[in-house]
Amino acid sequence: MSQQTLIDAIKQDHHEIKSYYKQYVDASGNADAQERWARQLTWEIARHSIGEELVVYPMLESSLGEKGTKIADHDRADHQAVKERLYRLESLNPGTPEHADLLKDIMDHLNEHIKSEEGEDFPALESAIGKEASMAAASKFTRTKKFVPTRSHPSAPDKPPFETVVGLMAAPLDKLKDAFSKFPTEEMIEQANM
Repeated sequence: MSQQTLIDAIKQDHHEIKSYYKQYVDASGNADAQERWARQLTWEIARHSIGEELVVYPMLESSLGEKGTKIADHDRADHQAVKERLYRLESLNPGTPEHADLLKDIMDHLNEHIKSEEGEDFPALESAIGKEASMAAASKFTRTKKFVPTRSHPSAPDKPPFETVVGLMAAPLDKLKDAFSKFPTEEMIEQANM
């Protein structure tokens, strides 16, 4: 089996994010299921965003120069907007119109961000770094997601090395909160991925 490229790993995450949101929408009228899917969605967005900020955006900056810096700064601003909304989402009750409206707003913002990343930003990066470096970056991206915070922290720095330090401090607290949160069951996730 061949190893994934960076864009393939990122597209896989984007697909999962969209799938979790679809499950949330499909569970309308079932507050328990919506709470589980919203937690799963928030968890994946947080891990994905920080993985990009730690691994991908520095590569954009170093590989594409000034253009890469502009892309990374724009994408960081997009992430910040999503983090602020996700932080507000945690104070709302799943199953309420306010929760659903804010989550839809988050996904509308993310869908535009995803189009830009998949259509322009990351293909340009992969072209600049080549397949071997792309596969190494995909592996690093996937590994990094295992150690980062799983909740939104909009006041945290979004550039290494400070983001790394703050993230490593926040991750254990997030994981403790996750232990007491509702997530979709493995069966629910398997059905969603079919």
